[in-house]
Amino acid sequence: MKILYSIIIVVGMAVLRIVILRIVWRFIEEPRNRYTWKRAVSFSIGLFSAILVISVWIKALGQLGAFLGLLTAGIAIAMKDPLTNIAGWIFILVRKPFSLGDRVQIGEHAGDIIDIRLFQFSMLEIGNWVDADQSTGRIIHLPNGKVFTEAQANYSAGFEFIWNEIKVLVTFESSWRKAKDILQEIINNYAEATSSSAEKKIREASKKYMIFYQYLTPIVYTKVMESGVLLTVRYICDPRKRRSTENSIWEDILDVFDKHADIEFAYPTTRFYRKNENEGE
Repeated sequence: MKILYSIIIVVGMAVLRIVILRIVWRFIEEPRNRYTWKRAVSFSIGLFSAILVISVWIKALGQLGAFLGLLTAGIAIAMKDPLTNIAGWIFILVRKPFSLGDRVQIGEHAGDIIDIRLFQFSMLEIGNWVDADQSTGRIIHLPNGKVFTEAQANYSAGFEFIWNEIKVLVTFESSWRKAKDILQEIINNYAEATSSSAEKKIREASKKYMIFYQYLTPIVYTKVMESGVLLTVRYICDPRKRRSTENSIWEDILDVFDKHADIEFAYPTTRFYRKNENEGE
């Protein structure tokens, strides 16, 4: 009878879950809210089902108390990794090093968090063989225990912006000061709105983290390299718009530099000198 009652409870709870989710999906269309409801309902139904099943078997379990005491110690050792993952899941829910939708890097893996479960979390991978932190299309599943052993970088929490740099190399013969002024003008046009938004975000983030930037305005740095003068454009941007901003800025740079004959891009070259036998050189 206990087995029959347990089966009835599990089946009944499964049907109740389906009914609740159908009602939710009928009134909620936004994907993120749907996912949140699905996880909450699934967890609640699962927990309630476990409590009901345990209540059916509680008397039988009481007679096996001594045996279960010894068994528990063995299970704790044998299930070290699953228990660590459960502890990691609790840590993620309570401490919130990342949440659904955050862009993070954990160890060598980076991506957008799309699912958090009891034993593992999943991310939509970015980077790897794809440039500028764009999606690869792969989904990576990582055990929750990784939060205790791997460094975690969150692109989305706190400041919500990243610093990006574009390196422009011009020849020594070029008018590098003119090139620097042009780059500064270009980047100012792109970063004006972002800088003001970042100032608001940093004030909010400073309430929780010790984040301080004296200057958020874009800047162009100068450095001498073997092949020419390196002009490095540094600016803040949305982590998910890194490639699109680079694309727009580079197109403007190419268009403007093309109009100035005294500015040329530099690249590694090799010079050969031919000896003139008549002149003895």
